Amino acid sequence: MLTKFSRVSALAAFLSLLLASLPVAADPNKADTSAPRPARIISAGGVITEIVYALGRADLLVGVDSTSQFPAAALKEKPNVGYVRALSSEGLLSLKPTSIIAIESAGPPDVLKAVEEAGVKITRVPEVATPAGISAKITEVASLIGEKEKGVALAAAIDKKFEALDGLRAKIEKPRRALFILSFQNGRAMVGGRTTSADGIITLAGMKNAASALEGWKPISDEALLEAAPDVIIAMDHGPQTVTVDSILAVPAFAATPAAKSKSVLIFDGGYLLGFGPRTPDAARDLLLAAYPDLARSDQHSSRQ
Repeated sequence: MLTKFSRVSALAAFLSLLLASLPVAADPNKADTSAPRPARIISAGGVITEIVYALGRADLLVGVDSTSQFPAAALKEKPNVGYVRALSSEGLLSLKPTSIIAIESAGPPDVLKAVEEAGVKITRVPEVATPAGISAKITEVASLIGEKEKGVALAAAIDKKFEALDGLRAKIEKPRRALFILSFQNGRAMVGGRTTSADGIITLAGMKNAASALEGWKPISDEALLEAAPDVIIAMDHGPQTVTVDSILAVPAFAATPAAKSKSVLIFDGGYLLGFGPRTPDAARDLLLAAYPDLARSDQHSSRQ
């Protein structure tokens, strides 16, 4: 026979098991940390922004940097976090991002480190100025935003454009020598040497880099400029400073170049030429046709037939 104490103990054990099996009511004052936060991405780099828009996921962006000039809607629709190499932790964290996708040169490094330590995931995307580098960027960004299939399709479409560009470039009989001007500093031109995006776009456009003796972005002396003897001079209409055909030719050393004598001075949008993103095959084609007028006329004639 059960004693009174035994019956009470058994009842208590039964009630304990019953309560344990019941669902626990959620505390309305406590946030649910089990559900993933909706993606809030900051793009630090114009090419990153361009890729995200090309993949149709601009809705994921809560901020872009000031180099995000394409599409034009980006800086109109999204908060501007500042220049890609001069970001601030306060500006980035104020947008409460879940992640930041940044080009390799984004910074300063200590700012990105501080943001990362605050719990924001940061992915740095390599800047490789080649067709393969563009495909890799697209693939990585697409994966980061959950659009792998769209990324594969976009990369394939761009590869086809590069194949067409290869065919056009093969028609060039004598490659011209090109010099890419970034800006003028203290009267000297800052030009793109080896390992720069300028070198990459010059090569894609079927020309030789007249500044190949230099590495990186470097000032060029008058003597080196005369020795480089560029047939084509390329400059940006939106760069660190306004550069025009007249301002270039006003520099005596430039006025003595073959490019000046043949008036082969080409002014392009800097982001278009140097971005190395989805628009690069078109940019390289436009530059090639501008540098080789005879080929451009032949190409126009072929397109009419």
